[in-house]
Order: sequence, then structure tokens, then C-alpha cells
Amino acid sequence: MSGPSRSSHLRWRRASAAVALVAAAGVLVLGVTVAVDDFPRGLLLLLCAALVAAGTWEGVLRRGWGRVAGLAIAGAALAGGLYVLGDEGYRRSLLLLGVAALVWHAAARVAFRADVVLPAAPRPRRPVVVINPRSGDGRAARAGLVTAARERGIDVVELRPGDDLAELVREAVDAGADALAMAGGDGSQAVVAALAAEADLPYACIPAGTRNHFALDLGVNRDDVVGALDAFVDGGERLVDLAEVNGRVFVNNVSLGVYAEAVQQEGYRAAKLRTLLDTVAASRAGDGASRDLRWTTPGGRTMQGAAVVMVSNNQYRLGGAAGAGTRPTVDEGLLGVTVVDPPVSGVRRRRRPWRQWVTPDFRVEATRPVPAGVDGEAAVFTPPVVFRTRPAALRVRVAAHHPAASPSAIEPVGALPALQALLRIAGGGDPRQRPPRVPPAVRQRAR
Repeated sequence: MSGPSRSSHLRWRRASAAVALVAAAGVLVLGVTVAVDDFPRGLLLLLCAALVAAGTWEGVLRRGWGRVAGLAIAGAALAGGLYVLGDEGYRRSLLLLGVAALVWHAAARVAFRADVVLPAAPRPRRPVVVINPRSGDGRAARAGLVTAARERGIDVVELRPGDDLAELVREAVDAGADALAMAGGDGSQAVVAALAAEADLPYACIPAGTRNHFALDLGVNRDDVVGALDAFVDGGERLVDLAEVNGRVFVNNVSLGVYAEAVQQEGYRAAKLRTLLDTVAASRAGDGASRDLRWTTPGGRTMQGAAVVMVSNNQYRLGGAAGAGTRPTVDEGLLGVTVVDPPVSGVRRRRRPWRQWVTPDFRVEATRPVPAGVDGEAAVFTPPVVFRTRPAALRVRVAAHHPAASPSAIEPVGALPALQALLRIAGGGDPRQRPPRVPPAVRQRAR
């Protein structure tokens, strides 16, 4: 995207944040003014203003039913205020309150929209996309991806049964490819991303798999498979991290424990839920390999056994906040560790059932081979299972018309952090909740 377009985009976001703050102040001033001028009856309008403000704010910070509930509370409070305080003076004040709350909500939504502008990158001369026609139940074929790629001057390599994906990519690089893309599932994305990082070539993630978690956290529109190819036409570039487990690169996460054991089962793909429940029962009875896992907490304690140990390429946001289940950033240079260990009936335990932390490396010990789910694919590792991050290892291209940010990259968790974020955006700061970029020297050491 050009410089003027980038500047215009930033000005629009900054203006939206400023409007949201002014509207919020208007709601507060209106409620307090009426409460003071017509005390104590005016306190009812102040209460109404507080409920409207809280409901519309929750509508900004939540998704799905949480957003619906927040807006419903705001609407009910406003309607109740009009019913109870329906005289002419209060009617005008309540209508002003409703307009201000609506402006606040809409402007804040715009300011927090997961949408950033990346620095423009030169168009590669010979980009190559590898397409797995079987991924996502043939999603690439349904989208006409082969034809669309060739129309954009992108060479196409189709992955056929029995082909070695890594070998195909290496052949393309040896033949002169100066950019690589993968249209397939997250497991395939990891293979191509690792080779692109090794060759220091730009990489594009084409969301032609089933769930496309990596694409989502990179800010690629998962509903626009063909448009993702424009990463090599008008795309911007950013540096993101990779992670590895016992030398194998992954882009999303590695799960040990119940999920990993379930993935190993022959019938998992056909009956995922039933297989997972059967594995949970075995694990809780003490028969599962997850009871054998040992690791050290940030405080230095050695722990053993858990239902799930998930190590991710940067930390996931969990819970009910906006963007839950995604990673706010994939360029923090840290692994995210999540340990889930719910209590077992009849067994007294003193540790927390749920814990998260970040670390540059992580080690899991065991006395037998460790089943794992690596980006959703089954694997078995010889212990110890060693994880480490590769900071700023991958040059990612994202199409200019795609968000280029995770759904949780801009939306903070909690009312106060969100208000602070609005102030920062209105002041011209970076809307993303992210640390400074990893210095180039660190990137070179990580390779």
C-alpha cells in the first residue's frame, strides 16, 4: 500500500479513537450534570447512563453472545429510562445519551478493528505456490486457485499422493523461486514456512485447509482464498516467529496429553469427539501417557502429569474476551505454555487446574515415547521433548486488502486496558498490543 494510503488509514483510526473518547466523555458529563441539577431524581438518569455505557462498552470488548448481551443491557436501560423518566426534559437528555452511546460504540469498534497496514514490499519475479488439492475437502479446486495463481504470474506446483512436500519446495527454490506460498493445512504450512525461512524468502499463507489457524493469526482473510494470492501482487511484509519441537518446526502449537493421545488413534478423523472422550477417561484413570509428563514451572517447581500441556508459537488468548482462541501476536519471540490439569474425583491436589506463561524455551521429560499433536498432526517424540522459539525467522507477505493482524491483536482484555488503548491510538500510537520488533541481530542468531 502506498504511503498516502497508509497515512490515511492511520488518520482514520486515530480519528475514530478520538471520537469514541469524546462520545464517552459526553455520556459521563450528561449523566453527572443531570444528577447534580435535579438531585436526587437525576440519580436515576445517572444510573441509566452507567448501564448504557457499560453495555455498549461490553459490546465493543466481546464477541458473539457476549456482545449481544452487552448491547441488550444498554438498550433495556435506555428504554427503561425513557419509560420511568419520560417527561420532556429527560426525554431529550435520554435521546442524547443514546446517540452518544451509539457513537461511542461504533467509533470504538472502528478503532479496534483488526486491520493494520504493513510496509509495502516489492513484487517477486518468480513466486511459487504449492497447492494441496485434497486439503479442506478440495477447497483450492472449488475456489479455482490454480487458474487464479497463473493469472497473477505465480507458478503452481500441485502436491500429489506420495509426493514429498519438502523435496518439491527445495526443487522450486533450486529452480529460481524467489517467494514461496502454501495452499493447504497448517501442517503443510509449517513445512513450507520452515524452508522459506531457511532460504530467506518471503512466504504467503493461502487458507485452503480446514481451519487455517495460522492464516487467522497472520491476519489473512480465511474466507478469501483467491485474494490471499495478492500477497505477491500488492502485499506488505512483516517478520514473524517460528517454533520448533525436537528440531521439527511448527507454526501454531504442539499438544501433549489427552488431545495428543487421541490424535494417535486410528479412528480419530472419523469420530473425533468419541475418540477424545475415550482418551480422557483413560488418562484420568491413570493409564494415559499424559500422567508420565514432567516439566518445570516458572517458579522452579517440577510438576508431573496433566490432561493437556500445550506449547504454542506465541501465547493464545483464552477465555471469553474478544479474539479468544487466537494469538494477539506472532512476533513476540516467546513460546506460550498452557497446562490444563482439572481435579480428579477422590484425589486431593493443591495445584491450579489451569495455568499459562511465556518462555523462550521449554522442556518436558518422560520415561517413554511422548505422543504429540503437532499443528493437528500426529507425532511421537523421544524424550526429552525440547521446545524453542525462532524469533523473527519468517518474512510473511499479506495482501493489502486483508487485515494483516490477528483478531485479538488490537482488542485489549478488560475495560481499563481498552480505554488506555483508545487513548494511545488517539495519540497516534501503534494500535497493536505488542512489544518492539526483535532486532535483526537477534534474528540472525536465531537461525
